[in-house]
Amino acid sequence: MSALEIEASATGEGRPTTGRTSRRFGLAGLLLPIALAALWEFLVGMGLANGRLMPPPSVVGKTLWQLAASGELLTHATATLWRVAAGFGLGAAVGTVLGALTGALPIARSLLDPTLQALRSIPSIAWVPLFILWFGIFEASKVALIAVGVFFPVYLGVAAAILSIDRKIIEVGRVFRLSRFAMVRRVLLPAILPAWIVSLRSGLGLGFMFVVAAEIMGASEGLGYLLVDGQQLGRPDTIIAAIIAFAVLGKLADGLLLAITRPFLTWQDLGRDKL
Repeated sequence: MSALEIEASATGEGRPTTGRTSRRFGLAGLLLPIALAALWEFLVGMGLANGRLMPPPSVVGKTLWQLAASGELLTHATATLWRVAAGFGLGAAVGTVLGALTGALPIARSLLDPTLQALRSIPSIAWVPLFILWFGIFEASKVALIAVGVFFPVYLGVAAAILSIDRKIIEVGRVFRLSRFAMVRRVLLPAILPAWIVSLRSGLGLGFMFVVAAEIMGASEGLGYLLVDGQQLGRPDTIIAAIIAFAVLGKLADGLLLAITRPFLTWQDLGRDKL
């Protein structure tokens, strides 16, 4: 191997560009929904399927365009995003703190974890009457319900990540005589950061699930309200349009979370691009 080849190998020149590969596979991910939409449009157009209860994409697209042109879609989407953002921030913050406590301190784990594990099994809809009684039917009850949904995956992810830290990593830190603060910053945080980010993504997904229940229980705007409105008016095209809007917003929010957290994981040397 020549010196030029060695230098190119060391600097990463000549390797496939990860960003370009990711974009290519990202576009490939659109093939399945586009193919399914085209198939359903064809079946309805040929009279082989009934488009009354499951409208074809052309009808749903027209409904989406009308909602966007009238400003309703933006109003409902903004209300939903605000509730998810507020509930996600609250649930993620509390889940991170309590997860760190139960993971790092045995006494906190003994005191808190049994109760939190019991609360985790309660269905989300069971909290609705209590939150309405406590906070009324206004925004506080909706944000609280979403925060409950976000809290548990974040709490479990952080606690499990701390408990699964390899003892050898801590011993290496002690060999280098790191202070407690340096041990946390240079050893513990990098060890739990990937699992924490995964738990945040799980919590965000549940936040979008819980916002539907939150908006159904008494909202006057939001995509969940749009779902109920479509059901009451017997308009499946409106229901499907709201579902598509939920899917797009959820995907965009997840992509934004990944973009924000990616700089914190640049130290990882993963082999996923070579598989």
